[in-house]
Amino acid sequence: MTQLALVIDLNVCVGCHACVTSCKEWNTSGAAGFMSDDNPYDRDPTGTFFNRVQTFEVGEYPDTQTVHFPKSCLHCEDPPCVPVCPTGASYKRPEDGIVLVDYDKCIGCKYCSWACPYGVREIDEHQKVMKKCTLCVDRIYDAKLPEAERKPACVLACPTNARLYGDIHDSESVVSKAIRENAGYALMPEWGTQPANHYLPRRKTEMRIHEDELDRAANPLKIDGRLPKPGVKDPSLDDVTSW
Repeated sequence: MTQLALVIDLNVCVGCHACVTSCKEWNTSGAAGFMSDDNPYDRDPTGTFFNRVQTFEVGEYPDTQTVHFPKSCLHCEDPPCVPVCPTGASYKRPEDGIVLVDYDKCIGCKYCSWACPYGVREIDEHQKVMKKCTLCVDRIYDAKLPEAERKPACVLACPTNARLYGDIHDSESVVSKAIRENAGYALMPEWGTQPANHYLPRRKTEMRIHEDELDRAANPLKIDGRLPKPGVKDPSLDDVTSW
């Protein structure tokens, strides 16, 4: 059985959110839309997203690193969100393993979001239905697109190629090779959901930090306690520049 999935390389993800914005743009105007987006530039923005990037710091100063962790529906091989749905709106496609939601059947009861251990389902506050990543199912099967573009929007948008897409049950696929060769792992395997999406771990590198890097010797604030500024009699920009 085919199982389409994403593999995300945490070692090269830079947290640029290109995957987030491209996902939002494609899906809100496609078969999966509408995706609400209220007060995007105000103090309390809210909206529905299929993909989010969580950023956090690991380690202790001065030996710290910033980790960017993209997360969306993992299209589990044994999805707990499917059996709890009282209307059958949540289902797993047998032909490719993608987990989807039938909006016409969804009543917004949120049972699926409570069952999902990864917190990747969101309710659209306008339509009152649960929404999630579809792996851009309307795009990957679009015969009108060139074959190279029949990939999820987030994969095509990633500037560092941190996101791979393919069939993890095909041992020769790019995702299977990446998992096998780079010790790819599933998120929270103890839940027994068998997530299809995998992550490639960050490679540990030795950090060499010198004392002068922790306390800048050339910092003007350390020299005279004041920020550098021109003298009173020094020429101003207007004196030396021809506008």
